[in-house]
Amino acid sequence: MLVGIDIFSGAGGLSLGAEMAGAHIAFAVEKDKSAAETYRFNHPETPVLCADIHDINPLEHLPQLNPDDQLIVFGGPPCQGFSTSNTVTRNMKNPNNSLFEEFVRFVSVLNPDWFLFENVEGFMRFEKGKIRDLVKKCFEELGYTANDALLTASDYGVPQHRNRYIMVGNRHGIEFQFPEKQDKVYTVADAISDLPTLVNGQMEEKMSYTLPLSKASEYARSMRKGSKASMQNYVSRNAEYVVERYKYIKQGQNWEAIPSELMQNYKDRNNCHSGIYKRLVPTKPSVVISNYRKNMLIHPWANRGLSVREAARLQSFPDSFIFKGTLMDIQQQIGNAVPPLLAKSVFEQILITEAN
Repeated sequence: MLVGIDIFSGAGGLSLGAEMAGAHIAFAVEKDKSAAETYRFNHPETPVLCADIHDINPLEHLPQLNPDDQLIVFGGPPCQGFSTSNTVTRNMKNPNNSLFEEFVRFVSVLNPDWFLFENVEGFMRFEKGKIRDLVKKCFEELGYTANDALLTASDYGVPQHRNRYIMVGNRHGIEFQFPEKQDKVYTVADAISDLPTLVNGQMEEKMSYTLPLSKASEYARSMRKGSKASMQNYVSRNAEYVVERYKYIKQGQNWEAIPSELMQNYKDRNNCHSGIYKRLVPTKPSVVISNYRKNMLIHPWANRGLSVREAARLQSFPDSFIFKGTLMDIQQQIGNAVPPLLAKSVFEQILITEAN
């Protein structure tokens, strides 16, 4: 069996994908209390260490492994310093950038059969690729054969165009081949068309689906397994002037469609990010679901932001997955997560490779 240790786990997107593939998670490490609470609720049998990773000796928490077990350490160190969207602190002075050293420490101490290192796509280009080369060299010096790739979530069953950098290594000399792209591409409409009709600021814990299971999309049916209702239908309450802006934006358009007289609180419209005030296109995969509240991502048909459940669907979290914390905590957890179905594809490929 593949036995995993999830560090910098967040809400548990990587762990969920690993479990879907057939892995068992020995323990997880997550410093943020709300994210750790979400992880515990959805993985009740997995110990979660809510502590600073610098203070953790992983050997103290590693269970007894069976002779046939394969150990894998996986996770994504906080990526604020590596992200291409962060132009202020994108340098090695950002303390978050040194956290990859803790990942390397866990691998060095535990000597796992495999590791999976995940980060934002900007990681590949950070410091002109020098950091990516440094991380790879660290693993190679520990005896690992490491391969990396930039994967797009929409190629692996996730209704979202989201790129993630992934490095997979093993100490068996295997040149890991990343999974082939899937033929089926799911859209925003596939993901959310059966979810409740909501308005700006509506906060409903439990609501009925708008379509029977038989009429829902293939993707929606897969998300509804184990759930009888749509949970956590929470929509941030935007100010009326924000909702007024929404009315001018058609599917696929962004803030540029808003009349200038309604954008007077922006000192320089030229500094607006292209992802601000983006209305989703129902016939395509979603744009990146990161900080979707701050970016004012707009529902494809309604003049409001996305609900928690809609964003979770676009990230491929099943409806049975419940998030904990304040609304802002939950939105951040969803935006930070690795899409579980993307993770599932990679872990399945690791298991196939190991079996061969």
